Amino acid sequence: MAEIKDPENTILMELAGGTVTIQLLPDIAPKHVERMKELARAGKYDNVAFHRVIEGFMAQTGDVEHGNMENNFNLRAAGTGGSDLPNVPAEFSKVPHARGSIGAARSANPDSANSQFFINFKDNDFLNGQYTVYGQVISGMEHVDAITRGEPAPNPDRMISVKVAADA
Repeated sequence: MAEIKDPENTILMELAGGTVTIQLLPDIAPKHVERMKELARAGKYDNVAFHRVIEGFMAQTGDVEHGNMENNFNLRAAGTGGSDLPNVPAEFSKVPHARGSIGAARSANPDSANSQFFINFKDNDFLNGQYTVYGQVISGMEHVDAITRGEPAPNPDRMISVKVAADA
């Protein structure tokens, strides 16, 4: 595991294969960082499926409305929901969508991000300036690489737990 320099802005995501450590970027996208921490602290990301995982592109998760395995996980609706909180406005920056970066998933409206996010499997420069980057995997990317592919996969992988490192 990587050294955690800022526990208040570090996420520990437990996957079946092990822990993924994510350094959040509060100076780049403060509203997105706050939302992720708020949902993590409320336990909303626990047991949520990776509903859209595309080889050579990214793994998307965070549908806290439809993606929870204990709440009658709905394959059809997965990816269409968010949280009961208001949407987060875009916080575009010059930070690239590099391998391991965390991007805010949204609809066609740039200000429609809510709870869903994706982790880039590779550098996806074509996303730069179009989706908010608000974190970077600093260890455990091999566990992200092992996530079952599918849109959605018949038996999708899930985030077992998501915690702010300061609380762990």
